[in-house]
Amino acid sequence: MPLTPEMRQSIEQIRNYLYGGGYPDPMSNAEQLSFLFFFYLIEGIDAENTMKAKVLKQKYESLFAGEWTLRNPLNAPEPNIKAISKDRFKWSVWAKGLNGEALVRFVRDEVFPFFTEVAERSAFNFMNGARLSIDEPTVLTQVVNLVDGLRLDQADADTKGDLFEHVLRQIKQAGELGQFRTPRHIIRAIVDMLDPKIGETIYDPAAGTAGFLAAAFNHIRLANSSPSGISEAEADGKLQKRGIGDRLSAAQVSVLQNSTFYGNDVDPKMVRLATMNLTLRGLPNVRILLRNVLTTTLGNEKKRELGLPLEGYHVVLANPPFSGRVDKDRIVDEVKVGTSTATELLFLKYMMDCLRPSGRCGVIIPEGVLFGSTGAHKELRRQLIENNTVEAVLSLPGGVFQPYSGVKTSVLFFKKGGTTDKVMFLHADNDGYKLDANHDTPIDADDLPMLADAYRSREARWTEWQAHFSPRPRAGEGQGERVAEWTQQWWFADAVTLRSNDFNLSAGRYRPMSQTAVEHRDPRELLDELAAIEVEIAEEVEALRVVLAEQAA
Repeated sequence: MPLTPEMRQSIEQIRNYLYGGGYPDPMSNAEQLSFLFFFYLIEGIDAENTMKAKVLKQKYESLFAGEWTLRNPLNAPEPNIKAISKDRFKWSVWAKGLNGEALVRFVRDEVFPFFTEVAERSAFNFMNGARLSIDEPTVLTQVVNLVDGLRLDQADADTKGDLFEHVLRQIKQAGELGQFRTPRHIIRAIVDMLDPKIGETIYDPAAGTAGFLAAAFNHIRLANSSPSGISEAEADGKLQKRGIGDRLSAAQVSVLQNSTFYGNDVDPKMVRLATMNLTLRGLPNVRILLRNVLTTTLGNEKKRELGLPLEGYHVVLANPPFSGRVDKDRIVDEVKVGTSTATELLFLKYMMDCLRPSGRCGVIIPEGVLFGSTGAHKELRRQLIENNTVEAVLSLPGGVFQPYSGVKTSVLFFKKGGTTDKVMFLHADNDGYKLDANHDTPIDADDLPMLADAYRSREARWTEWQAHFSPRPRAGEGQGERVAEWTQQWWFADAVTLRSNDFNLSAGRYRPMSQTAVEHRDPRELLDELAAIEVEIAEEVEALRVVLAEQAA
């Protein structure tokens, strides 16, 4: 069942009720909705588990068996009653039987504590620290009624996931460390290029709302679907293929659900949103840890306890925070790069190390990482190129992260180990959406599918690129002279050329430009370059300030 206009309208009504009722924070509202979705769905999940246990003659105690000692005496159905049946915590009982102040009091003082206690007994306590913040009686009553009307129990996993994505789309502000919601079409392009497969472990160290993990799950299911198991559904104003994964065996489905996806985030709200996002899609057993990988380490014993791969991950997908800073005294030795405290550099170092041999990574980075001239920037790029196989750099259009940020970004693709002999550069002028302040209006112009195809056939494109140069250079001399203008939106630079340019990985540095192109460069490109240079200057000033402070100490 696709996401219906009625469902979208209900979500908009909820948003309007919350905003008009004095709850303007979209992230907090999304978190509150995730709790209500959970309260709604858990009744059906518990009933299903009870039925399965009965059929299989296994022992199972319902979450709603027994009694609950009331936290607030005002919630007693009659005077002097101190405990109630846990059956009263079923959505079908309290959500349909209470309203107004009685509803607020019961949900705040009983429902939240009850499910927090339930979650504490499981491996995945996304309710830790949770509380009701929608405490205006009329607003909560309206929201609960609208959630009930969504009939989530009748929707399939894809529909529930789409519904929650519609909720998350309302989050339009960046977090304190520079984290923000990554456009889903950018995520899908990166996932398609890395092509994660069944049996591989997939990790996002800065998971946010789990957009990369959800996209990887969809990608694997689509790749393992029969023609009759593939359909199209609208997402972000465009049709996207979906697969039900009907060619996956029961064992493979179990692997997907229990030992494929991993993630962390530093924000408890993000951990809750990510957990709900994956749960609604049929991945309730994926653990998103509340963890800052830049300031904490995990030994093998702790990894075993948490069920994490000891040898590293096959695939890492991430959009780590930009423009954040970490106190230098808190940074763990494993991720240090010189004296840098910039999160984008530290995260990249971490991702280089958390991959297993031949593991592959697709990470979104601010442009300054590619050409920054500080010692930390150069050292990190040297390690990337000399100790790993950098496959490609995809330059994204300026404005793809509006309305969160205007920073110019690229996507870096590399494999763990080996050494880099050449890098493919890909340049996108358009990503399928209007590059305005909101970046949510679909347009026809979209370079991403063509560039993804070029990436997948990069060895053949390398041969084509080499044939473009004549005479062929002697060993150690870099690439030769061009015999004709180059008009493609992809090109290469070899290792010799990269080393002679301080390991600079900026796509524009190596782009073959015709005289006409030089004279008529897109003003947006020039502004993007100026913005990236400004970021680099700011980083160098900050690094100098740190050095001077240390000398003065």
